[in-house]
Amino acid sequence: MRLVINPLIACAISLTLFWIHSSIQANAADRPNILFVFLDDFGWRDTGYMGSDFYETPCLDRLAKEGMTFTQAYACAANCAPSRACLLSGQYTPRHEIYNVGTRPRGQASHRRLQHIPGTKTLREDIPTWAHRLQDAGYKTAALGKWHLSQDPIPYGFDLNVGGTHAGSPPKGYYPPHGKAPGLENAPANEFLTTTLCKRACRFIEKEKESSWFVYLSLFAVHTPIQAKKDLLSKYLSKEPGALHQNAKMASMIQAVDDGVSLIMDRIKTLGLNEKTAVVFFSDNGGYGPATDMHPLKGYKGTYYEGGIRVPFFIKWPGVVQAGSTNQTPIIGVDLYPTFLKMAGLKPSVDHILDGVSLVPLLRGGTLAQRSLYWHFPAYLQSYGGSYVMEQQDPLFRSRPVGVIREGDWKLMEWFETGELELYHLKEDVGESTNLSHQFPAITRRLHESMQAWRRETNAAIPSVANPYFDAEQEKAAIVAFSKNQ
Repeated sequence: MRLVINPLIACAISLTLFWIHSSIQANAADRPNILFVFLDDFGWRDTGYMGSDFYETPCLDRLAKEGMTFTQAYACAANCAPSRACLLSGQYTPRHEIYNVGTRPRGQASHRRLQHIPGTKTLREDIPTWAHRLQDAGYKTAALGKWHLSQDPIPYGFDLNVGGTHAGSPPKGYYPPHGKAPGLENAPANEFLTTTLCKRACRFIEKEKESSWFVYLSLFAVHTPIQAKKDLLSKYLSKEPGALHQNAKMASMIQAVDDGVSLIMDRIKTLGLNEKTAVVFFSDNGGYGPATDMHPLKGYKGTYYEGGIRVPFFIKWPGVVQAGSTNQTPIIGVDLYPTFLKMAGLKPSVDHILDGVSLVPLLRGGTLAQRSLYWHFPAYLQSYGGSYVMEQQDPLFRSRPVGVIREGDWKLMEWFETGELELYHLKEDVGESTNLSHQFPAITRRLHESMQAWRRETNAAIPSVANPYFDAEQEKAAIVAFSKNQ
């Protein structure tokens, strides 16, 4: 039997298909390319625009001035792997269960009161990442540098992997050879790794210049080893130290980042893509305490005080973001997933929970409703040791198991070992010097109840089993010994 289609219906179908195709093409033309510069252990004040008095970051400063800077941006964790898992999944730690770097207990057993929650060390491949969504929408995606969530980022939505493995730091340092890191086997001799990765980003952008592209430039810098870029070290050794920052090796590593980003921006401009490219700048956690300083923030990488989780963040998006704008809204790493989707004209999937919110309303000059931000760390991170321990804090651990909530200007911390609560008003006390939990019992109780409800909602694992190897006398002796050596 022959099917006869009414000419008017056929015409309508053709016009509909043409409209859909044209709409898709238009959306693809309008959506931005995205350069996402994601640094490792980069502190809140490690750029010039955030007030460093020693490090030099003219390119980053210029990009920040051309976009919107956020003064109260947070990583989702105080160390690398959990922060990155939250970023890629758009979910807080209880959902993906990456709580720490690795799953083994950290620090001396005799000093740990509780058995930690080991969690897992690999991001499950069934979790859809923002890279999956962008790739499915036609973006060409590249991951360059540190990955740290599995052995290979390719199954997680990336077309290209340069340097990404499960390793959390450069396997052989910042100079070749780089071991078996993919794409770095033939890195030029004596070329600093940061420079190599930025050059590879340029190559990818040039190759995909006719497409929509997303570059996840996840540099190893400035993670340990603190290894100077050789040709810059003498410059900073001869430079007068600042009151805030003085480390010459760190300064050379930071300039290498800035020079590398400048190289990429020059290539983007040469290709005529400057007005079509958004730049996002972020860090996975606070700065490495022995080499930098987040003052007036308290703490550093590994602590859940502000210095360990508050980080620099800006977005430059030509034609959307007002240049030179500053935003004081508290935002967090899980917000990047819905933000990237919105920037690309995509909607969140109904079958994947996202814990963050899109920042696009802020980028367009609007506001967000006040909400709570959360952190959940049911594990331990040992102290750096030696002479570098945060003043008047635990000399044995950077962090013990802790839960944190921020709502408005209030921040509450709950220490699972003892049940102790700490309450801070960040607008009046950004250095977290005065615990107000006893002065404001109603606020303390309300925030604690909110955090407990959130933990029930996310099925968060809470450490509660006593560690049989804990020895109170050994713990006390270790603290006394440290005090005597100061």
